[in-house]
Amino acid sequence: MSAVEWLAILLAIMTAFLLTPEVYARTVNWIVAYTASRYGAGFEDLTRFAWFVMTALLIFFGARATLATAIVGAGLALATRLI
Repeated sequence: MSAVEWLAILLAIMTAFLLTPEVYARTVNWIVAYTASRYGAGFEDLTRFAWFVMTALLIFFGARATLATAIVGAGLALATRLI
């Protein structure tokens, strides 16, 4: 089971590495504008940094949960075909 967890973590890191810049670039301007309009100006740099971290973590943990479930499901499907 630990091999499945490590495989899911490795694939989630790769997924986060590839997708984080794309999602961040497409959403950061909207998030900064939203934050400035609701909470006031002056926090743009902090908002950009916090949004980058949150985007990366959301993608990582979402991918990890999805991949771990998919790997276990694929293993069980393969095991039932072989038995």
